[in-house]
Amino acid sequence: MRALYRYTPLAAVLAAALNLSSCGDQIASAHAQAPGGMPPPEVSIVTASPERLTLSNELPGRLEATRVAEVRARAAGIITKRAFREGSEVKAGELLFRIDPAPFEAAVSSAQATLARAEANLSQATTTAQRYKPLVETNAISRQEYDTALATQKQAAADVQSAKAALVTARLNLGYATVNAPISGRIGRALVTEGALVGQGSATPLATIQQLDPIYVNITQSASEALKLRRAMSAGQLQKAGKDEAKVSIVMEDGEIYPQAGKLLFSDQTVDPSTGAITLRALVPNPDRFLLPGMYVRARVEQAVRENAITLPQQAVQRTPKGAVVMVVGEDNKVAPRPVKADTAQDNKWVISEGLKGGERVIVEGFQKAQPGAVVKVVPWNQAASPAPAPAQPASQPGNQQQSAQTK
Repeated sequence: MRALYRYTPLAAVLAAALNLSSCGDQIASAHAQAPGGMPPPEVSIVTASPERLTLSNELPGRLEATRVAEVRARAAGIITKRAFREGSEVKAGELLFRIDPAPFEAAVSSAQATLARAEANLSQATTTAQRYKPLVETNAISRQEYDTALATQKQAAADVQSAKAALVTARLNLGYATVNAPISGRIGRALVTEGALVGQGSATPLATIQQLDPIYVNITQSASEALKLRRAMSAGQLQKAGKDEAKVSIVMEDGEIYPQAGKLLFSDQTVDPSTGAITLRALVPNPDRFLLPGMYVRARVEQAVRENAITLPQQAVQRTPKGAVVMVVGEDNKVAPRPVKADTAQDNKWVISEGLKGGERVIVEGFQKAQPGAVVKVVPWNQAASPAPAPAQPASQPGNQQQSAQTK
């Protein structure tokens, strides 16, 4: 009994030591397994893949009719008939207005009578000159009388020419009494009605015809953008989109894409000093007359082709005060920030011109889980299930995210 009492304190000490050692091992084990015990965060990535990309700029533009004709009255008189329906399609040469032709018909009759009288005088003068010719040779009449007969003949011939010109003028005026369409197109509202007096002192506007199929798109582009594009082409970084024609797509005010694609005709060589922009003109089919002159549109102009271009979804690129940054996942699945150059937008993607090469994996979703140096689990990004691209993040946000994660 005494022996048991002797060893009891020693046993208690050993048991306490063993308990302390076990607790320490459990604590150390807990600390060692905490990071590895939770699975790595999951992020969605895309793999950078070089491709041949046609670069198109979305630029503002205004629609303009390819041909515009202001129909005016070239003869003075009273409108007696309007022969078209306002807003309809008319053909070249189609009757539009009729002006009272009575005064012009009378002028034509008068000119015809004057011409007949001049021709009769010419005939008489010619006969007289022919009759005097053998007489002057035999000295039956004086030379002066013969010369007078020749002069009278020439004067009669000149009167005939003058009368013919007057008749042509009278017939022209009679033709102006019938106002025809100078071009084919859509005619607007009539600017005069029947009974109106037109053509008094000036050519009175009657209506306007506009040719709407095809239709012009006048596009403006800043001179700096055009210069940058030309420099890139000169340096061999870009190629022309087409040998002769570049494709142009029209984006309506409501965001809809017009189904008919157009072609770029030319680029102006003069910069507007008031806006610092140059004008480009495109021709777009308009068979349904859906596009109207004066409408504001946006034109997507294919201007260049970039070989081996790398594009990323817009939400994959973050903006900082030092420039654009993407989060790259290495072969060891560790996250690292990478500065890139992304100055050109193409649809809903950024074109990466510097800082990234083909085959590298870039995070598109899960930035809040992907801190620099962290190990992540990567899954392919599903574009169809992804929400709309978020707006560009402020420059200080990446640092704020890191600080927030550390605080948590």
